[in-house]
Amino acid sequence: MWMRGLLLWFALLSLAACHHGMQPVAFQTQGYPQKLSDWHVVEARDGLLQLNEGVVPYELNTPLFTDYAHKLRTIWMPKGVSARYSPTDTFDFPVGTIISKTFFYPLPKGEARNTADVARTYDTSRDFAGPGQGLKLADVHLVETRLLVRRKDGWIAMPYVWNAEQTEALLARTGDVQALTLVNDNGERENFNYVVPDQSQCASCHARDWTTRALQPIGPKARHLNRDYRYADGDENQLAHLMRVGYLTGAPLPADAPRNANWMDAHASLDARARAYLDINCGHCHNPKGAANTTGLTLDIATPEDRHIGLCKPPTAAGQGTGDHLFDIMPGRPDDSILPYRLGSAEPGTMMPEIGRSTVHKEGLALIRAWIAAQSGECLILH
Repeated sequence: MWMRGLLLWFALLSLAACHHGMQPVAFQTQGYPQKLSDWHVVEARDGLLQLNEGVVPYELNTPLFTDYAHKLRTIWMPKGVSARYSPTDTFDFPVGTIISKTFFYPLPKGEARNTADVARTYDTSRDFAGPGQGLKLADVHLVETRLLVRRKDGWIAMPYVWNAEQTEALLARTGDVQALTLVNDNGERENFNYVVPDQSQCASCHARDWTTRALQPIGPKARHLNRDYRYADGDENQLAHLMRVGYLTGAPLPADAPRNANWMDAHASLDARARAYLDINCGHCHNPKGAANTTGLTLDIATPEDRHIGLCKPPTAAGQGTGDHLFDIMPGRPDDSILPYRLGSAEPGTMMPEIGRSTVHKEGLALIRAWIAAQSGECLILH
């Protein structure tokens, strides 16, 4: 009995670690609140972007690329309800769930705050005040926080853009554009426009079934969440943690759940890394029910490595998007394949994904090129 009480105490400690006098999370059953703080999920307070009580952070094994932005992802649910586990699909979240994703950049090292300059880095060591704690506002630049809210009629998406003072994020249903400059550790600079999608564009990625266009979260699937996270009370597998705090039911032991590779993990196979990258960046559209279902190109992790994933597959339409290449993937020849050509473009009408980025993910592109270069076989070219 004492052990159960101790575990419950640790769970409550984990849920409340970042709560500092904030009002309780306020689930809004209708309308579009004008301020992010109306929800009380995350708030800028005392030099931190703080998580409220019961707001659980999480990460993905391989995240979606968004112009090198870092992301703070969270889940909150009302007391007494839980999501239902699925081994393949997005978990079945109850009415009242709020999923948030805050997009931010670390500030360049050694530079005074300049809202146009942001760091291009994979280093996250300066982002958080500590394990399970909020973002350090002195070291990051907040851009936007997107909410996915599970109401009775389904999921609603709401984008909120942070003000210059970094004190509040305001509803931006028509989207926003911010001119920023990526600065890497060598001082190299790249100007770009960070585009906050408008509310209607959310369906481009989040409508898993294009016939109904009903929104669904993308990240909260077993294969993306099956990894450890450093919570305030220590490291724990995220699936196990969600089960322990009552936010998830029906999950097996982590060893028995599917798990995507980390695309940057040098110990994982090239194939596993590339498939995980395509799954999260492309699979939400390129699947049998998604927005790109008419292309015949399916890129989610369940797709077998045959013609459906693009091997020797001609495009459904010619023109700007193909670069005059003949096949989506030509084994051993990334320079002659459409897939890396589109990933390597930032031009509207050519680049893929079509929205969500203004820059080329150089490291991701290199991964996909290496994956194609390692494949064997020949495509039949008809003259």
